[in-house]
Amino acid sequence: MDSILVTGNGPLAGEIPIAGAKNACLTLMPATLLSEDPLTLTNAPRLSDIRTMSLLLQSLGAEVTALQDGKVLAMSSHGLTSQRADYDIVRKMRASILVLGPLLARTGYAEVSLPGGCAIGARPVDLHLKALEAMGAEMDLRDGYVHARAPQGGLRGGVVEFPLVSVGATENALMAATLARGTTELRNAAREPEIVDLAQCLRRMGAQIEGEGSSTITIQGVEKLGGATHRVVTDRIELGTYMLAPAICGGEVTCLGGRIELVQAFCERLAAAGIEIEETGTGLKVARKGDRVRAVDVTTAPFPGFPTDLQAQMMALLCTAEGTSVLEEKIFENRFMHAPELIRMGASIDVHGGTATVTGVERLRGAPVMATDLRASVSLILAGLAAEGETLVNRVYHLDRGYEHVEDKLSAVGARIERVQGA
Repeated sequence: MDSILVTGNGPLAGEIPIAGAKNACLTLMPATLLSEDPLTLTNAPRLSDIRTMSLLLQSLGAEVTALQDGKVLAMSSHGLTSQRADYDIVRKMRASILVLGPLLARTGYAEVSLPGGCAIGARPVDLHLKALEAMGAEMDLRDGYVHARAPQGGLRGGVVEFPLVSVGATENALMAATLARGTTELRNAAREPEIVDLAQCLRRMGAQIEGEGSSTITIQGVEKLGGATHRVVTDRIELGTYMLAPAICGGEVTCLGGRIELVQAFCERLAAAGIEIEETGTGLKVARKGDRVRAVDVTTAPFPGFPTDLQAQMMALLCTAEGTSVLEEKIFENRFMHAPELIRMGASIDVHGGTATVTGVERLRGAPVMATDLRASVSLILAGLAAEGETLVNRVYHLDRGYEHVEDKLSAVGARIERVQGA
């Protein structure tokens, strides 16, 4: 099993290209199931999760071809051979549940294993199922699978009132509604950029959608969708992660392709900590001029609030801030599992339930640490960049699910980081 070795060595300088969004691409790929015509995605990230979704789609009979070194995905679902998403694939990645809505809408039936993913707390699929039930679907959960059947004549439009904001459930319902008879209204819908990106892609395929980016999305169902070519939106989580590299190490780095609108709440917290952020013609320029950042409080929230997927990375920064910061995790329980590993590096962190109190120290110390999930893994790498000595981050298979070529990107701006091949 591979590890990442990081040696702290001071300020960074240069440019880091930001990839297409993992979470957007994993949503866009199942959209191919809605049409017999080809769907091509450009600016695709090259990640293990993308390969897993490709395998899942291929198991259903879809064709998925990676072109231009994996940055372009050419897909076609003209000849589906199965409506069953097997446990052996689905267990590896929670986003697999996103084949449910498209399969059900196009074929009238879907059999999907309950999904897996990072161990960061309960993320039930009941909101997905209730949304599809509002369009007339019948659901039966047995033997670890969701058995979904559309009424005769297909799904029908309806009102879906989400009791909680759910990105995945909004995406599943949005895709299913494009082929439902009549009008569907999604209320208390998620507003994330990935939702907007999906709606734009579906519209290119012929869907009739209004209101994406707001809490109410209206979809007028159409008889069929066609093909399209769509560019995947910039990954706002990778963007925020690499913005933290010069913040924690010092120096100045431009994150190519970044836009403040993707990470507005995050930028506000960084600015409050003393980090300079400038939007340029090519991306976001981030600089730390002083020796240490200021402590700030952070509360995670659905978009447009502070992203839960940047909480671990922000904690790494605040471990070296002047003063005491309070981080409240409002999205997922069990998402402070990186805290004990940061404490191994000399951080002062006190966790009680969904709140972590972080008292900054002058310098972290390198140590062997273990990644517990995707975002925790990169938070430990960031901490290693600012620590004295060497930090060995173990179990980085999590990292490869969400960050492409992290060692190359950080090395290019002056970080001392390398992958250590496992046995």
